[in-house]
Amino acid sequence: MSRIVMKFGGTSVADLDRIRAVAARVKRVVDEGHEVAVVVSAMAGVTNQLVAWCQQLSPLHDAREYDTVVATGEQVTTGLLAIALQEIGVEARSWQGWQIPVRTDSAHSTARIQGIDGSELIRRMGQGQVAVVAGFQGLAPDNRIATLGRGGSDTSAVALAAALKADRCDIYTDVDGVYTTDPRIVAAARKLDKISYEEMLELASVGAKVLQTRSVELAMNERVRVQVLSSFKDEPGTLVVDEDEIVEKQIVAGIAYSRDDAKITVRRVPDRPGIAAAIFGTLAGHNVNVDMIVQNISADGTTDLTFTVGKADLPRAQAALAEAQPQIGYADLLADPNVAKISVVGVGMRSHAGVANTMFRALADRAINIQVISTSEIKVSVLIAADYTELAVRALHTAYGLDAA
Repeated sequence: MSRIVMKFGGTSVADLDRIRAVAARVKRVVDEGHEVAVVVSAMAGVTNQLVAWCQQLSPLHDAREYDTVVATGEQVTTGLLAIALQEIGVEARSWQGWQIPVRTDSAHSTARIQGIDGSELIRRMGQGQVAVVAGFQGLAPDNRIATLGRGGSDTSAVALAAALKADRCDIYTDVDGVYTTDPRIVAAARKLDKISYEEMLELASVGAKVLQTRSVELAMNERVRVQVLSSFKDEPGTLVVDEDEIVEKQIVAGIAYSRDDAKITVRRVPDRPGIAAAIFGTLAGHNVNVDMIVQNISADGTTDLTFTVGKADLPRAQAALAEAQPQIGYADLLADPNVAKISVVGVGMRSHAGVANTMFRALADRAINIQVISTSEIKVSVLIAADYTELAVRALHTAYGLDAA
């Protein structure tokens, strides 16, 4: 007998028929003899509506009251699923974050989980009761409801699995696992049986939408085995596990892409100590995160700095740098939102040479110009013109031998 946490997202509980289907799936796991806790999101579209109402009343609303409002979506779903389970003969009870409690920090609307007391849930699960837990929420130090930010239900599920010492955390979503790349772009993309925490974290951070980055980071730190699988298909998904559990490691696990970046080039900056700190300090002061960076030195004592920011942050970044122009002393500021970041990820890169060269050659063969490059131990990312996104992904998927036979 295992202890399993099952997490269902908004599309999985979008209406009463889907909630009944979730209840039936939970019952099958219970009937197999497992102890089960279920973490649920709000019904699809509900959180968006609640957020919109807050913003319409006051763009600068009190974050504590915002949390009070948006946390109600999950409260509704927990109650409905508990009723659906009871209706088919499964003993179940709903739990809100504050009732367990799930302790968070004081950052209302973007809180981070600090601890979960799972003792009462473990006791009741041992007696055969299914715990239906509201994701996305907890209890802040001020004794008020706090929410974890968008996508926080995945993080709730992994944190609960760690607290309950669960054997596995199953995250049910609208895809049936983790693929070598987006199947909508590459029909030959393959579903992976297993992927390491490090690979999944890199893929999530560079554009893969399967799992939320914070949840993968938490799973890796707490060594929680996570399975990604479909709410709508009854078949195994992809296990996210420690690298040691993967016997045959692929050189490259997957290709990810993101169209959420914009490129900024600061032209003819005085080449002197502290100039980079002045530019990136200005951006940090306006809460703009910078990703890829490249610097070119000119013969006349100036330098060009090119970097990427989130596309949504581009207007704020431009305004901040324009305001700081007299202090920085640059000649020109160029912005390009029509770019895409393409990333190749795989733990095999640690022990195999030539991975980056394969990437560069595959793109060159298709006349795709690389604008910026960044690397980590298991990732190579390049910035290209957005028009070439799909061509680049297909070319790289084939170049690394990832196409399904």
